[in-house]
Amino acid sequence: MKRRLYTGPEVQRAQSIEELRAIARKRVPNFCFEYVEGGAEEEISLRHNREVFSRIAFVPRTLVDVSVRSQQRRLFGKDVASPFLIGPTGFSGLLAREGDVAMARAAGQAGVPFVLTNVSTTSLEDVVRRSGAQVWQQVYLYRDRDFVADVARRAQAAGIDTLVLTTDSAVYGKREWDLRNFSSPRQLDLRNKIDVLCHPRWLIDILYPHGFPRFANLGDLLPAGQTSVRGAAAAILGQSLSPALDWRDVEWLRGIWPGNLVLKGVMQVQDAQRAVALGVDGIVLSNHGGRQLDGALSTMDVLPEVVAAVKGQLTVMLDGGFRRGADIVKAIALGADAVLLGRATTYGLAAGGEAGAARALEILRSEVDRVLALLACPDIAQLDASYLRRI
Repeated sequence: MKRRLYTGPEVQRAQSIEELRAIARKRVPNFCFEYVEGGAEEEISLRHNREVFSRIAFVPRTLVDVSVRSQQRRLFGKDVASPFLIGPTGFSGLLAREGDVAMARAAGQAGVPFVLTNVSTTSLEDVVRRSGAQVWQQVYLYRDRDFVADVARRAQAAGIDTLVLTTDSAVYGKREWDLRNFSSPRQLDLRNKIDVLCHPRWLIDILYPHGFPRFANLGDLLPAGQTSVRGAAAAILGQSLSPALDWRDVEWLRGIWPGNLVLKGVMQVQDAQRAVALGVDGIVLSNHGGRQLDGALSTMDVLPEVVAAVKGQLTVMLDGGFRRGADIVKAIALGADAVLLGRATTYGLAAGGEAGAARALEILRSEVDRVLALLACPDIAQLDASYLRRI
């Protein structure tokens, strides 16, 4: 019998993130799936993010009691149940009804933080109130600094204690496969319009009865009549992001934000050291999931040197290509404090809403647990590079 992945509607039958991806591909229209799936230009960075894990092998120990195992971590003074969290992923409202709330609830149930994207379709206040999760707030440094300051004030008032500043999007990457779905900005081409009609479950879940979801946190930043998420990514970020972003802006944000400040988009030791000097609390090594600069190194390539330079001075996290618990364990063994998930949980959301996102987290949690047992490492805090070998 030929092997094939399950693509039916029951997300609990999914055995891997790849199987959730297969379910998602069938459930949502092509233009939605392509937004999640695609990378920049020739997608070299996108492929390298996955390939890097195959060049790092485990070296397990043996004859160690692993009857009791722990994968708990501590981030910014708070315990988290697993060494990962859900990173900021835009346009979740196009994948499942109230997708931002669904993702946050799944994170809350799993005991891990959730980073709410600045381009959510549910207000940050509602996500905090309705999810029961430990919510962090992502921000971009838009040209309108008053808007950024207002987001920070709203986040603090809502009880959010961590801001995640995305720094690698001063210019919007060219995601060619995403662009090919549109005949003009915010207008799907004929083939994709027909494809949408072939997904009645998605139509009912997302578009009925109010049409395309609208951005809930961008307010006056958007032009009148352009608050719908339909095909708006490039238009919004391209018009509003500031290419003049520099370290002075980080210093400004540090000055107005009393909570934890995390910089997402660091890839060099010198930038990590400068973040320390400015009083930043954490960094996320990131090449934006291969969606910005094509041909960039993977975060796993630079993780060891960054850890060697700044470990203990701030929290070091990373994202990029994590699909298996084994990938996450490798990052922790190389010195990372935690991993941010992007496509992995987004595939789950697209496959089955909150239940799909929760299934993605459960798959990864169980895989981390199993890898720890097979490595003969009962506590994730005991991991180090001696469990790994570059091949």
